[in-house]
Amino acid sequence: MKSILAPFQHLEIHSLPAGEIVMTQGEPHCRLLVLIEGAVEVIKDDVRVARSREPGAVFGELSLLLGGPHTATVRTTQSSSFYVLDDPTEFLRTHPEAAMELCRLLARRIDALNRYLVDVKRQFEGQEGHMGMIGDVLDTLMHHQPKASS
Repeated sequence: MKSILAPFQHLEIHSLPAGEIVMTQGEPHCRLLVLIEGAVEVIKDDVRVARSREPGAVFGELSLLLGGPHTATVRTTQSSSFYVLDDPTEFLRTHPEAAMELCRLLARRIDALNRYLVDVKRQFEGQEGHMGMIGDVLDTLMHHQPKASS
């Protein structure tokens, strides 16, 4: 994951103390953050869904790629420093190695989620009621193709 840091080394570093909100769910996207050091938590709908302290962790990529507001809130849990890209679209166009690393990161997340969903589906196969519908719900999620945003 550290290889993703190389293309950003010429950018300004932003440092924040523990407890600072880095981005807020629902706000318009405008930047991409790459963690250099420190630790953050990711909160979606008031539920902590992830923690990260891995150098090279990227935040803001979903809102950038989906063209919508931030999908989660990111808050520092200890003093942290980031590379901040105010024009991430242009940066990714001109730095294909960074774009490819971002693709790998997203592919790893999708793969982990798929493995988890398969496990959940196996656990509830043959169940009656709402739990028995999990297979149908997961099939829909895995094969649903949302309309492309304009």
